[in-house]
Parts: sequence; C-alpha cells; structure tokens
Amino acid sequence: MNKEVILQDLGLKDYKETWDYQEQIFKETLDIKIKNRREDAQLVTPNHFLFVEHPHVYTLGKSGDMQNLLVDEEQLKEKNATFYKINRGGDITYHGPGQIVGYPILDLDNFFTDIHKYLRFLEEMVILTLQEYGLKAERSKGETGVWLDVGTPFARKICAMGVRASRWVTMHGFALNVNANLGYFDLMIPCGIKDKAVTSLNVEIGQKEVSMEEVKEKLLKHFKVLFKAEIN
Repeated sequence: MNKEVILQDLGLKDYKETWDYQEQIFKETLDIKIKNRREDAQLVTPNHFLFVEHPHVYTLGKSGDMQNLLVDEEQLKEKNATFYKINRGGDITYHGPGQIVGYPILDLDNFFTDIHKYLRFLEEMVILTLQEYGLKAERSKGETGVWLDVGTPFARKICAMGVRASRWVTMHGFALNVNANLGYFDLMIPCGIKDKAVTSLNVEIGQKEVSMEEVKEKLLKHFKVLFKAEIN
C-alpha cells in the first residue's frame, strides 16, 4: 500500500481547468488499477492532494436543484462569476478567492476502503485545524461538511464538502472559507439548505485576513496523522 501523497499547490486557477486536471489524474490512477486487475501487473497507484483557489464560481452537483442558484447568466457576468454542472455529489456550492479548496485524489485501497470514513476524516482534518484557532467546529447530523454552533439558531457552515469515487479512487473534496467574500453566498441557497448561514474563519476570529499558507500547513499536518500519509 502506497501511503505517499504528492502535494501540488495550483494557486489561483480556473475551475474548469482544475477540474480537467483532476479528471486527468483520476483517469490515470483508474487505468493503473484496471491494468493491475486485468494483467495482475501489481503497479503502485499514486495519491495526489491539490490545493487551489478559484475565481468566483458556482458549481452544481448531480443531485442539485438549479433553483438554488438565485441569479441568472447576466447577473453572474456582472459579479465576474461562472457556473458549472459537475459530477460530484451534493447540491450547489460557491468557490472564490479567500477560500482554500482541497482536492485529494487518493486510491483508498492504499488507506482504507470506506467512503463514509473518508468523508469523516476530511471533516476531522478541518475540525482539528479550526480548533487551533480557538473555534469549536463540528459535524451537523445528516449534512456533510463542517459547522459552527450546530443545533442552535446561529448554526453556520464554514466548510463545504462533496466527493466522487470510482473503484475507490476519489476526486473533488472540500472548500474551507478562510478570507472568503461572504456576499457571494447570498446569490445561492448553500447546498440547498435554506435556514443555515455561512461564515469564514477571518470573520469568526475577528481578523481582517488569516494567513492561507498557515491554514494549509495545519490542514496537511492533520491529514498526515489521520490518513497515516507521507506528503511529498
């Protein structure tokens, strides 16, 4: 089992370009697994972890409802935002500058073959990171992602998640609001959940700006422990 994870930070990159790149890595890994199965090739499958920030974009998952996007094409242009329907689970999500997006493209055969556990580990990585900033983040029953003040009228989401997996290879991932412009969330019903607000780390700790690099380092630290992974 290969526990090595290849890390790439793509910086600010268009959503569709990043999606195509993910698909390329995803397909390459699947092709190795298929060759192993058909030819008993016993080739090692790679694991990748991509960090990226996207320009303003809204994405709708397979089970999503278009009505959860509250603006039309013209209004999107005015906001310098784009829109894509994509092949992950979940409903509508916003990505934009000030948000850390993480795409682990892992062969879970190298770690554990359990998608539920995989999602819980991603959530735990974010929860432990936010704990370092003095925030009590947690899961909300029946809702993927990471939240604050769960079970109160002030419940708010700080990290969205949506993944796809095939033959235990994962893609897509999480989006953690660090210095996000929260006004863009008003243009949609986040994840199709009408009665919950959205927040950002800098707002919660009362700072104008939080170091994105510092947050990434903390995320990776917890990822390594949870997944017993080596990052390269």
